[in-house]
Amino acid sequence: MTEDSGVQAPTQPYAQPPYPQPPYGQHYAPQPPAPARKKRRMFLWFFLAVQALFLIWIISGIAGASGDPSDCGSLSKEACNDAEAVGTGIGVFLVVVLWMVVDFLLGVGYAIYRLARRP
Repeated sequence: MTEDSGVQAPTQPYAQPPYPQPPYGQHYAPQPPAPARKKRRMFLWFFLAVQALFLIWIISGIAGASGDPSDCGSLSKEACNDAEAVGTGIGVFLVVVLWMVVDFLLGVGYAIYRLARRP
């Protein structure tokens, strides 16, 4: 006679036995959820780098506008300084417009990216 240990052999080779059930009226503690992946926020850092580059460009453009009126040709010193200030203003205006266009395009690209990854 063979003794019955109450464990059934698996019907398939290499098959795992089913997980043991908890005793009646008891439950296993639920597993804590897996930790969420930390967001890398690459777009934020890229956006901030672009903002820093434009800010450096504007500051260097304004700082580089100071010069001596000796290279103005036939203009007086006052007219040369005024022309230099107007040219600096136009240059800063164009950089700010380019900055706004780049920010708009970055925003549109980010919105498209977010909409594409939405569940």
